[in-house]
Amino acid sequence: MAKVEFTQRGDVGEIVIADPPLNLFGLDLSRELAAAAAAAGESGARAILVHAEGDNFSAGANVEMFLGRDQAAARELLGELEVPLVAAVQGLCLAAGLEVALSCDLIWAAEGTQLGLVEGVIGATPFGGGTQRLVARAGAGRAAEAVLTARAYPAETMLEWGVVNRVVAADELLGKARSFVERLARGPTLAHAATKRMIRLAVDDGVDAADAALPDAGATVMASEDLQDGARTLLEQGPGHATFQGR
Repeated sequence: MAKVEFTQRGDVGEIVIADPPLNLFGLDLSRELAAAAAAAGESGARAILVHAEGDNFSAGANVEMFLGRDQAAARELLGELEVPLVAAVQGLCLAAGLEVALSCDLIWAAEGTQLGLVEGVIGATPFGGGTQRLVARAGAGRAAEAVLTARAYPAETMLEWGVVNRVVAADELLGKARSFVERLARGPTLAHAATKRMIRLAVDDGVDAADAALPDAGATVMASEDLQDGARTLLEQGPGHATFQGR
């Protein structure tokens, strides 16, 4: 049985980790996640939800089979997708599990979720880019505390730190996250891709690098059908009436 599945309903794709109760990352799960990310990139979906079955998003890696490249490849593929990605996490979201969530654009967490880069407990450091992605969201000082102490933090703390975007009731997480992703999928897809590119450049290379790339990215958006139709609709009907086709 597959440990990761990609499904699609219209413009919305879902990557589902399905190896409960702990959804531990072993070689098979990691490779299947990479394959699901590749399938998502080829699907034409305009927004992606990443979530997991069971009580836990992921308790981390199966320490009997350390992953290395396969694990990193899955997160790199997720991070390269040009459409919005939202991770909906619950229960334990630790180590490799948190690194997967951090590769998404937004993280929603259920109340009671515990999140942390806890690799230090076994004498390791996050091998999949979690440290630097935590720095980008929470700052160097908080990332240092989290990784050096190998603590798990409640979702509310990660919300305060800027790592988590929203905390919702556990029984409402999936439904609310799906509704939000459906809304993103109805948005201006090319503009979303440009926004993601600007954020990535600003974080990785600085504001000047993003400024330098903006004219090319802006030209693509300016020529899009969505912007032209959106501007026309605004003039004719006012705000809130545009229907975007992702072109």
